Amino acid sequence: MANAPAVKDEISLKELIEKSKDWFYFFLSKWKTIILAAIIGACLGLSYSIAQKPVYKATLSFALEGESSGGGYGGALSLASSFGFDFGGSGGSIFSGSNLTELFKSRKMVEQTLLMPVVVNGKTISLAEMYIKNTELRKGWKKNPKLKNIQFLPKPNRSYFTRVHDSIFGVIYNNLSGILSVAQKDKKIDIISIDVSSNNELFAKYFCESLAQQVGQFYVATKTKKARANMVILQKQTDSIRIKLNNAITGVAVANDNTFSLNPALNVRRTPSVKREVDVQANAVILTELVKQMELAKVTLRRDTPLLQIIDSPILPLPKERFGKAKGIVMGGFLIGFLSVIGLIAKRILKSII
Repeated sequence: MANAPAVKDEISLKELIEKSKDWFYFFLSKWKTIILAAIIGACLGLSYSIAQKPVYKATLSFALEGESSGGGYGGALSLASSFGFDFGGSGGSIFSGSNLTELFKSRKMVEQTLLMPVVVNGKTISLAEMYIKNTELRKGWKKNPKLKNIQFLPKPNRSYFTRVHDSIFGVIYNNLSGILSVAQKDKKIDIISIDVSSNNELFAKYFCESLAQQVGQFYVATKTKKARANMVILQKQTDSIRIKLNNAITGVAVANDNTFSLNPALNVRRTPSVKREVDVQANAVILTELVKQMELAKVTLRRDTPLLQIIDSPILPLPKERFGKAKGIVMGGFLIGFLSVIGLIAKRILKSII
């Protein structure tokens, strides 16, 4: 009884060897079918590699620099805040880290980039029109009257957009999301890279550069929005006080002319002149203080304006990736050959069951 399991194992091993031989001779008998399938697959792979257009990759890297602290202006800014003016932290950290990379991928930035003008074959068109021509989207629009005459003009705003424009832009944005990559390749280094892949070399270059320009302008405008608003308010107040001071000076001169050679005993007649002189002195003090605040506002605006420094920009010719012919032959032959083997196995198993 102790030797029974060993005998059973020996019999199972023999059956496994016999089955393997049976399958080997079966595939050997079908070698023509397998080779033919592999040849067909190789031809299909070669055809695919020839028909496949090369993909061009445009890469742009940049670094952001901005001062977050008050530095040597801390005392001056504290003095300004005592007069009700807030100059610090205009942009905060809303675009720090991953927030900045997501800004590049946002629909607003991509749409504004697509509306930027580019020159193609001596004609100025928008990047959106360039993309539509490259992807031949208009061929599918000819039968649709709503899409037949649709145009994307190179304008800085989308005020002329209709519901159809928005729908098309939604499709383009989803397509571009797959070819756009924005990442900080090394967390230890504050350098961000933008990668754009496209079958059109010029579109990849133009879109990559225009996106960096558009996001840079939006980023700087947002970071300096608060400081710029304070500066505008101060400018209006300064201009207003300057007008009042000039009017007060003119009023003093008029009052003095009216009291020229007046009897010194008649002091009441000199009251308008004295009032005007008080207005001049008060407005002069206010104007002096506002001018100081204006200079502080200018310093703060310069301090809060970040620097977006382009390090590397895409240069023609761009590096391209192509599905090689050898790769197509090998992958096509292996894939179709493998599928033919699976088909033969399935066919034999079904025949044995039936």
